[in-house]
Amino acid sequence: MVRSKHQGQGASGARLTASDWAQAALTAIGEGGLAAVAVEPLATRLGATKGSFYWHFQNRKALIEAALRLWEREHTEMIISAMEADPDPAARLRRLFTLVVGYSRHDRIEIALMATADDPMVAPVVQGVTERRVAYVAAQFEQLGLPVGEARGRALLAVSVYLGHIQLAHAAPETLPRDSGEWERHLSGMVDTFLP
Repeated sequence: MVRSKHQGQGASGARLTASDWAQAALTAIGEGGLAAVAVEPLATRLGATKGSFYWHFQNRKALIEAALRLWEREHTEMIISAMEADPDPAARLRRLFTLVVGYSRHDRIEIALMATADDPMVAPVVQGVTERRVAYVAAQFEQLGLPVGEARGRALLAVSVYLGHIQLAHAAPETLPRDSGEWERHLSGMVDTFLP
């Protein structure tokens, strides 16, 4: 790791961490894809110097890798951990679908990563995250008594619906319910369709 004389401070005067840079990169990905991850604009956004960046990362690739790890942790592992607080697999699935499909209307990061899923840095992470999500949902269906094959099939369908909602919210948002009551009915009907 290349180290400058100091770690660098953000606009608030606080020292920036590698996590601050990774979060800024993840935000940039959501705004403009991988091409938006550039050191100078991120430094400007953070109120820092490029030296601060090089204190934490050797190069842009290392920053993108950190941002992808952050996305995996925040958008998959932390959500799964939060669901585990409920002992009932049906309740976990209901909460999970409601949360992630509801969030899908605003998830610019996921759509940007899916658009670059063939990138050599992004592909293995998207593949791993997708498999983790499918496996988690399938495990919940198995706990509800479904055979392994049927549980996986329903999990694939559920994850596909989530990804489809992201695409619709991005490309054709007017097709999704806008009224909060209508949206709640939409979510409830969708969840009822998935649950055995």
